[in-house]
Amino acid sequence: MTGRYGLLGKTLSHSLSPRIHQYFGDYSYELIEKTEDELTAFFQDPPVQGMNVTIPYKKTVIPFCTELDETAQRLGSVNTIRFDGKTVRGYNTDYFGFAYLLEQADIAVAGKKVVVLGSGGASATVCGVLRDNGARTVVVISRSGEDNYNNLERHRDADVVVNTTPVGMYPETAAAPVSLDCFPCCEAVVDVVYNPLRTRLLLDAGRRGIKTANGLSMLVAQGYRAAEIFLGQPLDKGLIEKATRELEQSFRNIVLVGMPGCGKSTQAILLAEALGRQAVDSDAVVEQRAGKPIPQIFAEQGEAAFRKQEAAVVQELGKRSGLIIATGGGAILTAENRDALRQNAVVVFLEKELEDLATDGRPLSRDMAALQAMYEKRLPLYRKVADVTVAVQHSPQETCRLIQEALER
Repeated sequence: MTGRYGLLGKTLSHSLSPRIHQYFGDYSYELIEKTEDELTAFFQDPPVQGMNVTIPYKKTVIPFCTELDETAQRLGSVNTIRFDGKTVRGYNTDYFGFAYLLEQADIAVAGKKVVVLGSGGASATVCGVLRDNGARTVVVISRSGEDNYNNLERHRDADVVVNTTPVGMYPETAAAPVSLDCFPCCEAVVDVVYNPLRTRLLLDAGRRGIKTANGLSMLVAQGYRAAEIFLGQPLDKGLIEKATRELEQSFRNIVLVGMPGCGKSTQAILLAEALGRQAVDSDAVVEQRAGKPIPQIFAEQGEAAFRKQEAAVVQELGKRSGLIIATGGGAILTAENRDALRQNAVVVFLEKELEDLATDGRPLSRDMAALQAMYEKRLPLYRKVADVTVAVQHSPQETCRLIQEALER
């Protein structure tokens, strides 16, 4: 079925919704940016047959609806609308999306105490799902009110934490809404943010061995349910998993880490050719911005100055999507850099025998004893940051093949 649909919001330039809806039907899907003052005129003569609604209008659109489904009415939040002549039907498909996320992530909330960060429209929907799924206690944390960010110690016994705020969302990816030190009993963390795929909150949870889930599957699942409403027919539920998997793969960077001279730059180029992506070398970016080669930076300014320039580049590249990123050998030395590289990526450690490393033009690799000490210091960090480890082969093409096989697994 064809038709014209879209997404209503205020600022939509980074929305994934048009890409998501390509999986669900043969219809056009456009971004509809409107100010609040423009909404009345828009609803008088809507140019679409239906639409999704995003922040800040999930509550604002309710007075324009002539009918609400039970979930939208109960939660006071509308994120999907269908126009049928003069009838404007409002739905809440975010409910379906968050319920799907919990199911796919295998996060059980029955009998659990759940802390929900944020009190906006997404929070109301999340709380509805949690209560309907048997959560023992649901506590909403807001900036003011009885439960707020200044008295989190009240809820140290929380089993699950759900972030519904935009804190940590691109481009402010270094921020986190809370420290998980506040929740020593926590066993699962959900962040409805999906860009980056691993927010600082989720990275912190992962380091503690806590189960995590981001908001991408929720976004896709609510779009799937909206498409069923638009088209007036059921769709194959397997499309949700397919769309989520393919979007996540296209969204992720592939980051190559390893000792200087292990072949990261070469593999980045080969992988970019094989996968149709852009390759970026963080050392090359540093040199371009400094206007001089790295050995000269070391000689004139010292290692500390180089590391500062490297960190700025690494943290900038880590925010981007779909790249093949070759890093400098020491890029993983700081926790900030490791988090920046991991937030949107699969990290591949290229492991190579010390005596086989290329050392020409590498200021820190000229002395074998120093190189051995460097390797012993860095090896635990490479293994810590990596999602995948690949042994470097004598043939670059064979190494590239092994990397691709590991990524597929």
